[in-house]
Amino acid sequence: MRPTLIYLHGFRSSPASAKATQLRQAVDALPSAMRPVLHIPDLQRSPLAAIAQVAAVIEGAAEPVALIGSSLGGYYATHLAERYGTRAVCINPAVRPYVDLQPYLGVQTNLYTGEPFDVTVAHFDELRALRVEQLSAPERFFLLVETADEVLDYREAVAYYAGAWQYVRGGGDHAFQDYVNQLPAILRFAGVPADAG
Repeated sequence: MRPTLIYLHGFRSSPASAKATQLRQAVDALPSAMRPVLHIPDLQRSPLAAIAQVAAVIEGAAEPVALIGSSLGGYYATHLAERYGTRAVCINPAVRPYVDLQPYLGVQTNLYTGEPFDVTVAHFDELRALRVEQLSAPERFFLLVETADEVLDYREAVAYYAGAWQYVRGGGDHAFQDYVNQLPAILRFAGVPADAG
């Protein structure tokens, strides 16, 4: 059975992001017989709507399902992996977005589409409601962080995902500069057979 992979982009990002594009290219390069089914949804701006959107994809997908999330997408992936018992790869994930995104209250612009959108107080309440206080099965998570992330403190993620598989790389930034090099490990963890490449 071919796995289903769902990539969740970050705040102000889109399916046109560099990481989403590089993941799509890596999957397309795999032999067709072992190529996973890949979904890269354009996430709704409301956190609860985004979760409902991805939940519908999970519930309609063939098993096994794995989530790959970057930044805010990592926060969403964590919530959904706990709800559905799936694996999740979290890349420089937000651990407390209801705090970290406070400076972005108001009108923001999507970095890829140029589309404006409104960040409201209600969004922070929704984010807080999605928090997973403690991972029930840390071994189902693969954390990738870079220590020079200029947006989020990587140490918060390292502590929160204690017991998970972790790759902590010195330097880098919030975009995660070592992403392409780690794609084979990400795909293996997500259930793509090691000999698929």
